[in-house]
Amino acid sequence: MNSANMLAEAFDRVEEAVHAAAEGLSADDLNARIDDGANSISWLIWHLTRVQDDHIADAAGTGQVWLTKGWAERFGLPFDEEATGYGHSSDEVAAVRVDSADLLLGYFDAVHEQTLAFVRGLDGRALDRIVDEAWSPPVTLGVRLISVVAEDLQHAGQAAFVRGVRERA
Repeated sequence: MNSANMLAEAFDRVEEAVHAAAEGLSADDLNARIDDGANSISWLIWHLTRVQDDHIADAAGTGQVWLTKGWAERFGLPFDEEATGYGHSSDEVAAVRVDSADLLLGYFDAVHEQTLAFVRGLDGRALDRIVDEAWSPPVTLGVRLISVVAEDLQHAGQAAFVRGVRERA
């Protein structure tokens, strides 16, 4: 398996986890927080998708799906369109609310499609390209993509946990 296929497989596993966490849930379940400091499924999936969208668009030199395909308007969130959820307060987490899983999964699927188109075109040498010099050592594309997969899987797992708590309640 080459590196492009391996990355596509990793992002496909994120897709499976995201869909398993959100499909079939009511708006109440998606927006519920198991306590005042916890993240909702809506926020977790929105956030992981925003981070993936932001990082892939930057690496690929394309526009973010959020901004170029009308998703920011569809969500209508009360923060800057560039927000990804990083550093959000409890009140900001609570502000991410959706009426159905279709909105969350529609945005996720659009980002997933753009991600796969990008990673399937990569070769091993491309993964060594420096994409962020703000760190020591500088971050390569390969490290950035693995970081996105890791964060996405963590947040998808958190969403699955919240779903499980809600289903047992």
